[in-house]
Amino acid sequence: MARRRLGFWRRLAVALVKPVLWVLTRRTWSGMEHVPASGGVIFVANHNSHADPLVVAHYIYDAGRWPQFLAKSSLFKIPVLGPFLAAVRQIPVYRGTADAAKALDAAVAAVKDGETVLIYPEGTTTREPDLWPMRGKTGVARLWLATDAPVVPVVMWGAERIFDPRTAKLSLRPRTPVTVVAGPPIDLSNWRAAEPTATTLTEITETIMLRLRDMLGEIRGGTPPPLYTPTPTGRPRVEERP
Repeated sequence: MARRRLGFWRRLAVALVKPVLWVLTRRTWSGMEHVPASGGVIFVANHNSHADPLVVAHYIYDAGRWPQFLAKSSLFKIPVLGPFLAAVRQIPVYRGTADAAKALDAAVAAVKDGETVLIYPEGTTTREPDLWPMRGKTGVARLWLATDAPVVPVVMWGAERIFDPRTAKLSLRPRTPVTVVAGPPIDLSNWRAAEPTATTLTEITETIMLRLRDMLGEIRGGTPPPLYTPTPTGRPRVEERP
């Protein structure tokens, strides 16, 4: 990424956020060689804390790319924060509205223009009790089918020590250990040029989520559980296809 092309607002974001993260986190990073130096790319990541967007953004920036997230549209309505997010080229997601397709259109345009887009396939922080990944939503599959861009998995562990979604406790203890690992692009060639049917979208999404789950298992150690599916009643359901 050419630093001179960042512009004022993105440079300001880096100046505000990066020094804080240098103090707040003690980083174990690997796999940056899997981050393409140029061209459109889709990053997919596990989401176990409200703090992990800053952690993964730091990682992607230091790997040489600008992190561009799909973020809830409600954030863009917050005074000061909303205009700032727009200025640093984040993409609003309009859930459950007539404008919901705009996020996908904007993401497709960004990737085709050679930019990066980072998606949390789960759509929210995981509800799995031990912070393992849940089953994902199909937005990332739709984006890949529309762009054929490399889908690079990124997993992280440790941001939950800064903010744990299970307890809503915030800790600003310096040098909190955080681990971020990127893997090689996920092989989705079996579905290249396929129609975006429900079956196709589900199979692509599950392939992505299983890769994220298994990579996270390598960081955490031990055998990860099957993918978790929360139910409307709040009782867990797990499913995993062979």
